[in-house]
Amino acid sequence: MTIHTNLSLTDAVTRIDGPLLFAHRRVDVGLNEAVEVVGSNGVPRLGRIAALDDNYMTVEILESTTGLGLSGTRIRFFGEPISFSLGPGILGRVFDGVGRVIDGGPPIPAHARMAVDGAILNPMRRKKPEDFIETGVSTIDLLNSLVRGQKLPIFSGGGLPHNRLAIEIALHARLRNSSGEQAATAPFAIVFAGIGVPFETAEFFRRTLEESGALGRTALFLNLASDSSTQRLLAPRFALTAAEYLAFVEGRHVLVIITDFTNYCEALREVSASHGEIPGRKGYPGYMYSDLATLYERAGSLQGKTGTLTQLPILTMPSDDISHPIPDLTGYITEGQITLNRSLDREGIYPPVGVLPSLSRLMKDGIGAGFTHADHPALANQLYAAYARATQVRLLANVVGSDGLTPEDRLMLTFGQQFERRFIHQAEGARSLDESMAEGWALLRMLPVAELSRLSDAQIATYIQAEAESD
Repeated sequence: MTIHTNLSLTDAVTRIDGPLLFAHRRVDVGLNEAVEVVGSNGVPRLGRIAALDDNYMTVEILESTTGLGLSGTRIRFFGEPISFSLGPGILGRVFDGVGRVIDGGPPIPAHARMAVDGAILNPMRRKKPEDFIETGVSTIDLLNSLVRGQKLPIFSGGGLPHNRLAIEIALHARLRNSSGEQAATAPFAIVFAGIGVPFETAEFFRRTLEESGALGRTALFLNLASDSSTQRLLAPRFALTAAEYLAFVEGRHVLVIITDFTNYCEALREVSASHGEIPGRKGYPGYMYSDLATLYERAGSLQGKTGTLTQLPILTMPSDDISHPIPDLTGYITEGQITLNRSLDREGIYPPVGVLPSLSRLMKDGIGAGFTHADHPALANQLYAAYARATQVRLLANVVGSDGLTPEDRLMLTFGQQFERRFIHQAEGARSLDESMAEGWALLRMLPVAELSRLSDAQIATYIQAEAESD
């Protein structure tokens, strides 16, 4: 970052509280302006102005405040918000939470400097998200499809394998056309960000991407649990700024995977409390909804731009409570959710995606003829309906016992078990959409034709009766 002014303050600090520095306001500066704080030891620390009044200002320091004192501390002002220097070389590189290279390689040759808070986009320039991104996960690709430009969160819980799922999606995600081949309309890239993750988890992300070769198409951002809470607030903003550069400057289709947004919200609550702000629900600041919206709404596609930005944010629900403020507000902003199920995880099913509470509201805009397969929507609807019926039968069996069920109900119960063991569970690893559809048709052949009310006669004749006769 280049300093655009020599404006500075010395011996103006009145108090240091954790990552926050309080100082007299003796110069005319703006909110969110970038600053450099230099202690008596000469070590510079990046920060930004978080609050202002007529007499005082509050600076959020993005690094450790160890060694800073009330005297001898100098604050230098940049005259602009925090920005990120970006260039084509960001793919294949590893950054910390504030965009500094940490992989031992050279600095990134800068072709552009972009504010990390994002550009203000005219809503009239937005295009409707459409077309399909294949993740390799059957329950997402077939039943809750991810569309380019969409924001589709994954709701998880403590101890569930969301980190493993995130990295596997990063390894296997791809664009594809209606014939099932890799789409060649524009290059594809991943921006992967770990927020507040332990060192072991960060190394798992880095090592897995490097050993698989997927790091070459990925920009990896790692904010550790030991980093300051103020840096945690900027980590997703740096990652999304890199994604916007790749999508809207280089014209790539970018998938952004961020884990874990709960750590981000906890940092937001901690910093808000340090500012002395009035808390809202469960101690979170009242502006958390709008704060999250400034991040989630950076997904999308723009008129006149080739690239798209798709978000797959991950959050852990405290106590598995979907009504908790973090998942609750996220659900209002985003376009559906993928929910992980603890009961499936206990049964050894991976990925433990709960099919019934999961939803992709934009799925219809990215599947079907011309996108994936003409029979994709009907197959997804029929599998969902059959599994919902099987779940109802399972509840009934818990009351009356399996002996009290009709033969048709026992068949539905068997279907539900096979659906979980063969379709949701992916013991063999990632599946293509074609493989997921083949497994779905095979499962439906277990059911009588009378139960297949979501399929047309032509689909039943082609995929159910004809295949059954060939078997």
